[in-house]
Amino acid sequence: MRSLRQYGIITISIFIMAVGIYFFKFPNNFCFGGVTGAATLVARLTSLSTGGFTMLANLVLLGVAWVAVDRAFALRTAYASLLLSGLLMLFQWVYPMSKPLSEEPILELLFAIALPAIGTALLFQTDASSGGTDILAMVLKKYAHLQDTGLALFLTDLVMVLAACFVFDIQTALYSFVGLTVKSFMVDDIIQSMTLCKAITIVCTDAEPIRQYIVQELHRGATILEAQGGYTHKPKYVVLTTLTRRQAQQLRSYIHQNQLEAFLSVASTNEVFGKGFTQA
Repeated sequence: MRSLRQYGIITISIFIMAVGIYFFKFPNNFCFGGVTGAATLVARLTSLSTGGFTMLANLVLLGVAWVAVDRAFALRTAYASLLLSGLLMLFQWVYPMSKPLSEEPILELLFAIALPAIGTALLFQTDASSGGTDILAMVLKKYAHLQDTGLALFLTDLVMVLAACFVFDIQTALYSFVGLTVKSFMVDDIIQSMTLCKAITIVCTDAEPIRQYIVQELHRGATILEAQGGYTHKPKYVVLTTLTRRQAQQLRSYIHQNQLEAFLSVASTNEVFGKGFTQA
């Protein structure tokens, strides 16, 4: 079931990405880097189609992923890259495009940035990529010990954006550079939003009902400390736990509905290590 869920997310992510690339990125010659950026350059300079070049380049880079990252990542990336190439060729056959959808380049730039960024963030969360220079970004992140995925993507894709300056007009090149920069920030922001958790500190007089709800209903762990009120000097309990955003809301509603005497302090965190949390 876990593998089925992973491949389901990969399929949705690739479809979102393919729509953004084919309908908004390719017609405007936006070159944000990556294999699809190289495909834009190649399609302009040669008779090779964007879908065909994307598939050929991805096959080469999949070999890099197999050797430099790990086999499970390579297999998921192989599925994603083949699906992306197939969708691009399918779109090209069903709806050939010789010009942009609209006459609003800024609007199309926003879609060309947002849709691939969402797809890329979802893929990285399932420990996969769309292939191409995303593989190089994962290799760079692993061996250069980079914390930010967006920075790794920016560094690997910058070359293609610079090449666009010599192939297309300066306006297209500037759009491409803006698109690459914004996309890199968006990927990190989306990943952080998806992995956001809540570190909760609860000060209460009776910790047992709260502990039972956290353990039995939310299926999370908690740490209970004995304390003393600084003003009243009465005995208190401090409950420490880390929950997802939805679980934090459920806990707050439970305390409110049952009118439990408790003081809550909630902090957002993106790095959680330990059982039940796989993101760090």
